[in-house]
Amino acid sequence: MKYRLLSSTVFMMMSLTSNVNADRFENNSYNFKPLEVSADSADWDPAEPWKLPQGFTQKVVSDELNLNIYPGGRDDWTDMNVVNETGDNAGRFLYRTHEVRLGNGDEVVDAIGGSVSVVDLETGETKILVQDVSYSALDGIRWTPWGTLVFAEEKAGGRFFEVELEDDMTTVKAIHDRSQVGRLAHEGIDFDNDGNLYVVDEFRGRSQGCEGVVNCGGGIYKFIPNFYGDLSAGELFVLKVSGKDGIGKAEWVGPIDPLLARESGSEFGGQSYQRPEDLEVIGNVLYVAVTEGPRDVETETDPAKENHGQLVFTKELYEGRVIAINLKEMTVTNFIKPDMNVAVEIGKPGDENHQSGFDSVDNLAETPDGKLMIIEDNKPSDIWVATTRTNEFGASESVKLFASLSDPGAEGTGIYFSPNDSKTLYVNIQHSASDDGDGTWAITREGHDNFHD
Repeated sequence: MKYRLLSSTVFMMMSLTSNVNADRFENNSYNFKPLEVSADSADWDPAEPWKLPQGFTQKVVSDELNLNIYPGGRDDWTDMNVVNETGDNAGRFLYRTHEVRLGNGDEVVDAIGGSVSVVDLETGETKILVQDVSYSALDGIRWTPWGTLVFAEEKAGGRFFEVELEDDMTTVKAIHDRSQVGRLAHEGIDFDNDGNLYVVDEFRGRSQGCEGVVNCGGGIYKFIPNFYGDLSAGELFVLKVSGKDGIGKAEWVGPIDPLLARESGSEFGGQSYQRPEDLEVIGNVLYVAVTEGPRDVETETDPAKENHGQLVFTKELYEGRVIAINLKEMTVTNFIKPDMNVAVEIGKPGDENHQSGFDSVDNLAETPDGKLMIIEDNKPSDIWVATTRTNEFGASESVKLFASLSDPGAEGTGIYFSPNDSKTLYVNIQHSASDDGDGTWAITREGHDNFHD
């Protein structure tokens, strides 16, 4: 087994403590028949780009026909979603980042800069919430427990912003650069019940490294504010893991220098992962999507396959996984990994040898019944659903293919369930093969108040 790094006792503890939502999974199952194969681009219908299980429907919430931020056939790069989860009119307004990057030779994009848009889900009106010529690669976005909006840049030294909104929820009162959260290539953002903030460094830390030094960057970080609800001051820590391949016993080490978070975190011994992108807190577990597999892990083969008396070592390669960090026990396990508890993707739909499977996991979301939803940064972009019930090694006991994107040029992103509306999954399409095809879609289940039975 690949999990001898931790004893079965530790993993059984992980299984018990991570199954906060096990009863909800049993009593409120998604009740959908999993797809047998990913979507084939030959079957692409721009009006219905998502291949869905029987009983589910899809419709556009807002696209470039409603608001075309970057004209002339440029993609709006609709990226991540969140609604106003608290306060008056909670759940009415959907906020979206647009992941365009400056300095790519596009004078129009560089002159406009990055954007955050807002959609009135009651009227459909869509407008720009914030925009600045200095914003680049806007990605992660979250609603804070204290009623503000945060978003960040996914680039080296990226900034982290907090937005105070006026009472109409579509006008900005103030924007703050929260530098103490860390200058990082931000994507995933989430909070725990104590108001602590978790972020990642979306970087190939295990192959690219810092100035030629591999195993630098690509870390997972925890920001502890000095006062609940105040992101202006606090301490930033990085996750350090004792085991191989970023799995094993863990601890938060630091505080580190937030202005040099990547380098400082690595100097403190922070674990480097290969492009951690999104994260989601469910109960006492922090789930992290690691988009790529390592390029530096050697595994010992069966001794019976010795080569002239020498043990043979091979590279352990896989394309993406989800790890689970038990925030109480401080252990890290592989929650979903290809060829462990989900199939490996082989070829493309339509190919003779195609096998649908897990590849380049990107964004995460908690479903209304407490499971983990995962979407791939891949073509075809598949959506998976995993129970938080785990086996003795901390791996999900059930991972099912829920949906798949047929658009041949696009990836799906920004999966999100509003806590105010359990019947709707919001998901974005970016860089669509259709002209002005980027936008936000709603996927709902016919004849039910919500996704679960």
